[in-house]
Amino acid sequence: MGSSLFKSVFPFIVFFFVLAISEGKPHGFSRVLKKEKLSHFRLYWHDIVGGSNPSAVQVAAAPTTNTSATLFGTVMVIDDALTEGPELSSKLVGRAQGFYTLSSQSEVGLLMSMNFAFMEGKYNGSTITILGRNAVFTKVREMPVIGGSGLFRFARGYVQARTHTFNLKTGDATVEYNIYVLHY
Repeated sequence: MGSSLFKSVFPFIVFFFVLAISEGKPHGFSRVLKKEKLSHFRLYWHDIVGGSNPSAVQVAAAPTTNTSATLFGTVMVIDDALTEGPELSSKLVGRAQGFYTLSSQSEVGLLMSMNFAFMEGKYNGSTITILGRNAVFTKVREMPVIGGSGLFRFARGYVQARTHTFNLKTGDATVEYNIYVLHY
């Protein structure tokens, strides 16, 4: 009985041993290229709607937008500064380029689609792509990172946005973005 049990169990023991020692090692047809890492960035996004040189401009509106309490139907295209600190005069590290739409009829809620295009240091030329819902009057908003380029190829993660300042008269806003991104 013991010999037949050994004969039936032994092939499984060998299989799992071989599997354990080969885990993560290259095979004839594949290899592990890079290990994934988690990076955190804290940046400030400056959305300038007013003045003579706005970084956000309205490109479309629905016929009912002006009568909507939430400006539902507005589409804005952006080329917003991304800086190290909350002041617009602090070090420029990139641009947020894309668009947002006011897409909620019940609250001021945006659909945001933008690339954070880095222009500084080792990330110069790389981008992080963000696409998600932003309920702007919520203290902390979370949106997904859905991709990237350059050093952020295969990126995924999330951002947390917190309004730093908002000018009711001009519509200008400074928002702190904490970005948590997995990449290679």
